Amino acid sequence: MKNAIRSAVLGLGADVCGFAAVKDLSDAPEGFRPTDIFTKCKSVIAFGIALPRGLAQVEQLIYGHFNYKICYQIDSIAFHTAKHIEEHYGGYAVPLPSDGPYEYWDAEKMEGRGLISLKHAAVAAGLGTLGKSTLLLNRKYGNMLILGAVLTDLDLSSDPPANSICIEDCSLCVSNCPVGALYSSPVNQKACRQNTYGINARGFDTVNCNKCRMICPMKYGINEAK
Repeated sequence: MKNAIRSAVLGLGADVCGFAAVKDLSDAPEGFRPTDIFTKCKSVIAFGIALPRGLAQVEQLIYGHFNYKICYQIDSIAFHTAKHIEEHYGGYAVPLPSDGPYEYWDAEKMEGRGLISLKHAAVAAGLGTLGKSTLLLNRKYGNMLILGAVLTDLDLSSDPPANSICIEDCSLCVSNCPVGALYSSPVNQKACRQNTYGINARGFDTVNCNKCRMICPMKYGINEAK
């Protein structure tokens, strides 16, 4: 069943797909566990689409545009995956938004949390590990994956964990953050958000900083590290 579902997700346009049993996400904070959203949830299907490597070679207006837009495609894959599961395997499936909307927001700290941590779901599903930047690092696609997920009451086992490709003695992402947001744990979201997001003179949303992603030697994955 897992292989058939994986093939369906990849057929919808995802580059990677993995599975995590809910028990392997039990360390998530209360209120942000899959079962807090869907009480019958037994498994999480995590997937991702990789941004084109060329977006790391151009100015940030173009990068930001497609970084935003790809979330709509991720949401479409999640929706159609949920429909596919319910049609072919029965039970229930709940697509999650790739970005917004979400509930948790600390206005003073400018700190938001997704409905669940898609990065931690992806780690539990064997899609990669977290780098020092807190971005997911995947062996083939580096840190260029945009993530999505579907919750289901199908009882599916977790995929094997991935091996880390983060270079042990490298701290380029941390030391080159313009506002030092990565020196704290958790990440200083206020400093990061204020430095990263804006609106240009024409009124378009902009991403003004992606230094942690772009400076990483593993941004393209282990086979194309540059």
